[in-house]
Order: sequence, then C-alpha cells, then structure tokens
Amino acid sequence: MSLVTVLLSGSVTSATAQTVRQEIRGVWITLNDMDILKDRIKLKDAIGQLRRLNFNTVYPVVWNSGYVMYPSAVAQRTGIQPFVYAGSDGQDLIADVTAQAHQQGLVVIPWFEFGLMAPATSELALNHPEWLTQKRDGSQTSVSAAGEVMWLNPFLPDVQRFITDLVVEVVTQYDVDGIQFDDHMSLPREFGYDDYTVALYIKETKKSPPANASDAAWVRWRANKITAFMARLNRAVKARKPNAIISVSPNYYDFAYRLHLQDWLGWVRQNLVDELIVQVYRPNLQSFVEQINRSEIREAQQKIPTGIGIMAGLRHNPVSIGQIQSQTRAAQARGLGVAFFYYESLWNDALESVSDRQSGFQALFEAPALRSAIK
Repeated sequence: MSLVTVLLSGSVTSATAQTVRQEIRGVWITLNDMDILKDRIKLKDAIGQLRRLNFNTVYPVVWNSGYVMYPSAVAQRTGIQPFVYAGSDGQDLIADVTAQAHQQGLVVIPWFEFGLMAPATSELALNHPEWLTQKRDGSQTSVSAAGEVMWLNPFLPDVQRFITDLVVEVVTQYDVDGIQFDDHMSLPREFGYDDYTVALYIKETKKSPPANASDAAWVRWRANKITAFMARLNRAVKARKPNAIISVSPNYYDFAYRLHLQDWLGWVRQNLVDELIVQVYRPNLQSFVEQINRSEIREAQQKIPTGIGIMAGLRHNPVSIGQIQSQTRAAQARGLGVAFFYYESLWNDALESVSDRQSGFQALFEAPALRSAIK
C-alpha cells in the first residue's frame, strides 16, 4: 500500500520518523460508550484526552446487533432498520467521531462488531430468515458473550452482497481510514447444515457434509469459503478507497480456525488484511505472554502492523491499571501495538481514580507513536 505516516501532533519528516516509535495504540468505542458518542462535548473531551495520552487510533462501532450506527440506504433498502441512531443534536455519529478524531490527528477505523451475528429478535433475523444458517439438528442459535444469537450464512450470495454493500457504504460515505472486522466475521463450526450450504458442498465434493462438525475437510471447506468472501470484500473496499486499512481483530489462531472457521493467518498470507489486532483477554500474565509469543503472531508481524487486544475492564469486572501496564509492556517489548477494550473502562468503571488511571496510561505512552494511515 502507498501509505503516509501520521503522528499525533502532525506530520513529521522521514528523518524524524526514524527516531519515533511506530506502534498501534488504539481503543474500541463500543455501545457502552454511546453516552459519549452521542454528546459532542463529551466526545471532544474524550478524543482530546486520547490525544494527550498519545493514543493514535479509534475503532468506533458501526455495526452491532443487526443494526448500523449511521443513516444507511443499504439498511433502509434491506428493510432491517426502521430508525436511525443520532446524537443529542441530531448529528451523524460516525461523521462526528471521524471529524473530531481527525482534527486531533487520530486514525479512524470503524468496527463491524457483530460481523455475521444477529440477535433472534432483530429485524435482520426476523425479516430475512432465508439468510440464516443452522446446526445439523436444525437449531439456529448459539450463546455468546452477546447473548443468544443467530448467524448469517456467509456462503450465501445474498448475505455476502448485503455485508459488502454495508462495508462499501461506510468507506465511501465517510472520510474514514479503513474498516475493521473482529472474531464474529466467522461461523461457529456447528453451523453450515442449512439446505443451501449442504447442496453446495455436495455439488463441489460429491459427498454429504459429515455429521461431525469438526471433521477436518468439512472445516477446511467452510473456512476456505469465508476466506474467499474476505477476498471479495477486500477487492470491493480497495476499488472504492485503495489505501483503506482493512483491519481484523480475531481470537488466537487455533481457537479462531478450529472453532470458528476463521483462517485469519491465511488472510494475512494472502494479503487480504492490512492490520491485525489479536484479542488476548486474559488476567494471568503468563497465559497472556504465551499467547502473544505464538508463531502466527510473529509471522503476521513480519508482514503487517500487528497488535494485541487488551481488556481494560468491564462494568462489572474492572481490571487494575497494574494488569493493563504489565500486559501492554509485554506487547511493546515484542514490538507489538495494543488496542484496549473499551473506551469507558480506560479510566471510568475502574478500580482506581480517573487521575491514577490516566497517569498509568501516560507512563505507558510517554511520547507520541507513529502509525500508517491513508493520505
């Protein structure tokens, strides 16, 4: 890619850039942060604080629970969203966060959080039951951290077209720097026994899908189909915005591939993604280090900007600044960037005071860091 280097305080010469650390320092802005996203003053304060603490990337949620966070012609045309999320002043949330972040020199990569998941009660699942896949016993739901969900069939052309249209809409409608998919741009291995997928498998292999959902050939066939879909998504995005950063934030590889048919290492090897953030949400430092030392992370690191997703805390499960610091330093020692889940838990809903938390992050990021962004 033809990229330029961006520093929080502005552009720098290449000679200066050589002396400044290059590192992803990001944070996800989730639905739990909606109070901030909807309020322009709070958002301005939040973005300003991130800049002062030398963060350089935000990943605002743009797709969650079968709904988009912006006025979408695709959603309207598909009949899935009878309302539009808007700010307290009626502002477009994605346009506002993009403009404010860019004013402060931060890179903006909207995040398709739910990927192929949709709650059973969403208009998407209710209005398009033909888009859903199923398990061998005919059931259509699984239980995740987001609750009980259904799964769009990633092998179905209509589903691929719908997701592609949403993604292309975001990168063309907004001045964003890329797009991010996470661990839900995948399919639990128990799924794929719907009529369409079964017929396609029989047509291509001359065999029926095995009863064992973890059968190696059945897993590989489905994973390859999802990879082919990612390739089409890549081409669609790059056709509209050639320098857009296609980011992916999966689980560690063995889990992602074996249990969710998500061959993200194959995506890296095939140049389908431009950035990798591997989610490693572990309270134990030894377990955390074991994961970030894995060979596939080192391999990806040789090709594209690579970072580690670190848990900053949940509302009912706060994480200490000491744990955050030890994990961040372990990642930095290996030349890896970091992204934190999620904004509100960086210094609110925390064990320590806001000032202590912010001082803790300042100690981690004492100076600005460079990262690549589109021109």
